[in-house]
Amino acid sequence: MEEKKRLVAPKEANLRIDIFLRSQEPDFSRTHIKDSILSKQVFVNNEPVKPHYRLKVNDEVRWQALVVKNTTLDKENIPLDILYEDSDIIVINKPSGMVVHPGAGNQSHTLVNALLFHTNELSTLSPQRPGIVHRLDKDTSGVMVVAKNNASHMELSKQFKKHTIDRRYIALVEGKIEFDEGVIDVPIKRHSVDRKKMSVSFSDDSKAAHTNYKVLKRFPLYTAVELFPQTGRTHQLRVHLNYLGHPILGDMTYGRKKNFIRLALHAIDLGFTHPTTEKFMKFSAPLPLELKAAIPGVKIS
Repeated sequence: MEEKKRLVAPKEANLRIDIFLRSQEPDFSRTHIKDSILSKQVFVNNEPVKPHYRLKVNDEVRWQALVVKNTTLDKENIPLDILYEDSDIIVINKPSGMVVHPGAGNQSHTLVNALLFHTNELSTLSPQRPGIVHRLDKDTSGVMVVAKNNASHMELSKQFKKHTIDRRYIALVEGKIEFDEGVIDVPIKRHSVDRKKMSVSFSDDSKAAHTNYKVLKRFPLYTAVELFPQTGRTHQLRVHLNYLGHPILGDMTYGRKKNFIRLALHAIDLGFTHPTTEKFMKFSAPLPLELKAAIPGVKIS
């Protein structure tokens, strides 16, 4: 492994070692750098240090180059519906039924496998999830943004963390929602028994979750709604609608089974600031035919 070495300049004195290394390795997150320090791959004057160590003038900093191991993920020639692409990002319309990245029980046929076949330029902050900044559930369709380099990945991640991303979903939910619009503001945590599920909880370790909704049209057995998540918790929309008493049609986990041919949830809009140009961009993924057919007369702007 390549080793790097630097003497601390006067202007760098009193910097924390993790912040100093971030300036030397700009393509990597503080988490990666912190892990490197804690695993004793970073030395100051030939001694391992803690992440909070503050540097002094002429300290000799020596570290193993922060190189991400090459992924062994397979490239698969799976067609992609690409809405936009440049040197920094790819915007995808993900189909329902496609898993975003490999994991337990899904080592192939994922969006990542398709992306690896499409391009050699994907961010490497997470070697097993190259390019993946955010996710959609397997059975949720719609627009996603993928990072082609680490700088773009970090910038987009900041926007998701700060909740400055604009997102709109279309869903079909059971029954007739009473109010034309409203807010679901209840916290969520991992289910205490079924660890694959999330649940509404008001315990201290729960995380805030906020969803705005607006009714598009009420049908005899279900309601078409627009959903505007203000936070990005796992399964947030599905858990929130179930809590409201109107689970999303086709939700095999939180709702009733076999009441629609798929999970009736589609990420129709995604807006964000481009990580390089700093211009706000908004992309839309057309409503799938099976959802469109279920809401005749509804115009989606």
